[in-house]
Amino acid sequence: MVLVVIRTAIIFAVLLVVMRLMGKRQIGEMQPFELVITLLIAELACIPMADTSIPLLYGIVSVLAIFVLHEAVTLLDLKVKPLKGILSGKPAVVINKNGIDDYQLKKNNLDVSDLIESLRSAGYFSLDAIDYALYESNGTFSALPKQDYERKQTSLPLVIVDNGTFNGKNIALTGLRRSFFVDLLRGQGIRKEKRVLVLTADGEGKIYLQEKGKKFTTFRVQYPDGRTW
Repeated sequence: MVLVVIRTAIIFAVLLVVMRLMGKRQIGEMQPFELVITLLIAELACIPMADTSIPLLYGIVSVLAIFVLHEAVTLLDLKVKPLKGILSGKPAVVINKNGIDDYQLKKNNLDVSDLIESLRSAGYFSLDAIDYALYESNGTFSALPKQDYERKQTSLPLVIVDNGTFNGKNIALTGLRRSFFVDLLRGQGIRKEKRVLVLTADGEGKIYLQEKGKKFTTFRVQYPDGRTW
C-alpha cells in the first residue's frame, strides 16, 4: 500500500511539471492535437500507478516522450502555417451577412438547432441580431452582433422549421396550427417546407425565414386572434 502511494506521488509530481511546461493554453482551451496528447498522458500515468508489477520508470519515460512529441508538434504548429490548419483546423464562419451558412454547418457536423443553442449561450436570441458568427478551431463560439441588436430581441423566437422539417413541439408552444405556417410559406412563394433552411417566429409576430442557398429575410405577421407569447 505504501509503495502505491509513493508511486502515485512520483507520477503526480512528474505530471504536474509536464503540464506546467506545456503552457497555459494546454490547461485552458485546447486544440485537437493537444486534447489527444492530454488523454494519452492520463492513460499512461494510470498504468504504473495501478499496477506495481510495471516499473515506474516506464511510466515516467512514456509521459516524457509524449511531452517531447507535444513540443515538436507545437513548434510545427507555430512555424509552418499550412500545417497549422491541418493540425488545429480552421475557424468556420456559420453566419454571415446573408444569414446561416448551411455548408459550413454540415462541414462541422452541426445543424441549425446546435447553432441557435450556441447563440443563446452567448446571449443572442434572434438570428437577425447577428452579422457574423463562427466556431473557432478549438470549438469555442464567437458572434459579432449588429449595432442595434438589443432592439431585435424583444421576444423569444421559436424554431418552427429546421432544415426542411416542422418542429411540432414548438408549433404547439405557439398555440397556432401547422397550417398557419404552411400558408405563411406559400405567401412567400415556398410550396414545400423542404426548401426551408430555418423559419423562426417570435411572440410579437416577427418571422425569420431563410431558404436553402438563399439570403435570409425578416417580416412581421399578425397572429390569429391577436395571439402573442
